[in-house]
Amino acid sequence: MNAQPTFAIDLSEDFPHLDRAPIVEAVIHWSARSEKTLRPEELQDHLKMRLPDYPNVQTQQELQLEAQIAPGSTAQSQHTQWHGFRLESADQRYIAQFTRNGFVFSRIRPYEDWSRFTEEAKRLWRLHVELAEPSEIERLGVRFINRLVPVEMDKLDEILTLPTRCPPSLTLPIGEFLHRSRFAVPGHPYSLNVIQTTQPPAPPDTDALGLILDIDVITTKTTDLDESALDARLSEMRWLKNKAFYSLLTEQTIERLRERQS
Repeated sequence: MNAQPTFAIDLSEDFPHLDRAPIVEAVIHWSARSEKTLRPEELQDHLKMRLPDYPNVQTQQELQLEAQIAPGSTAQSQHTQWHGFRLESADQRYIAQFTRNGFVFSRIRPYEDWSRFTEEAKRLWRLHVELAEPSEIERLGVRFINRLVPVEMDKLDEILTLPTRCPPSLTLPIGEFLHRSRFAVPGHPYSLNVIQTTQPPAPPDTDALGLILDIDVITTKTTDLDESALDARLSEMRWLKNKAFYSLLTEQTIERLRERQS
């Protein structure tokens, strides 16, 4: 059996700048279990002291379900335990989650740019490493959720390069759809997950039907804590995210997103 050719990642490739980028949330997720015992009160004090620019702090709880099965009977129980802390920046645009199992950093719209987003994410990630002392990054994820509005269901082929279609023999209008794909990246330790789905109108934001394009790149191998290794991973994952985004949208849609609003 012939080996599958390696997929080419070209970090020198330029992508169009979009003045109307439809990003509603950008996320970097580190799965990196703490190897140090984290005491909630102590961790909270450290976070408040080190991150005064993230004044909104909330405790996160984890629900655990247990079942005990015996002949003729089944008993179930549930309890919650401390999982971590969720912090918001003063302007509520940045969200950081410090947990026992890793660190999650999000930017909600308006998205600024990759450089500012990743620099802030890495600043807080370094603090997580200092406080939790993980030995490696078990999994790294880069996820961008995009929303395009308005969308007309009978004009999907003007928006998507691979639009959902009704079988010719059925000839019914599409009311909504959900399409999920997962792709391997031959020769590289990544997996690409793509979700394309409709979103109902969400007043007061919009009263129009929307299209969600959710692109998630995740690693399939562990990553060292070394910052150069992290930067290399993030650069390639960003390229994969961009390549998927621009490949899934038509030129007509890309041009519309490039136009400045008057």
